[in-house]
Amino acid sequence: MCIRPATHADLAAMTGLLEQLFGIETEFAVDKAKQMRGLALLLETPKAVVLVADVGGKVVGMVTMQTVVSTAEGGPVGWVEDLVVDEAWRGKGIGSALLRAILGLAFARGLSRVQLLADAENAAALLFYHRHGLRRTRMVCVRAVP
Repeated sequence: MCIRPATHADLAAMTGLLEQLFGIETEFAVDKAKQMRGLALLLETPKAVVLVADVGGKVVGMVTMQTVVSTAEGGPVGWVEDLVVDEAWRGKGIGSALLRAILGLAFARGLSRVQLLADAENAAALLFYHRHGLRRTRMVCVRAVP
């Protein structure tokens, strides 16, 4: 298994992974066209990173991160989204490798904080992040939609 930067050739596989993720995260709906468009935009955005876990030429996991400016930190921080491993490949260390890779990249680039959202009902994900040293904050996500 190798962790590598995603390419446009990986879009279909990554869209399939997002379909699995959004089956767990009920806040989001599966819309393959939207997910494909969003992933393509991330691949073209200089302040974004998309990594995939590749096993023998097959994409079995992915993670995305965007750099944003935090006024609290007075500089750039990372916003991680879409950490997902194909159901058939879970429990094999792939998620851990993806998380280590994206955190390592973030801190090597001088980002002072990395944050992410996880579904409050997804106990497995919350335990996974806790085991890797990520801690819950008291912040609550709120959003507006048109």
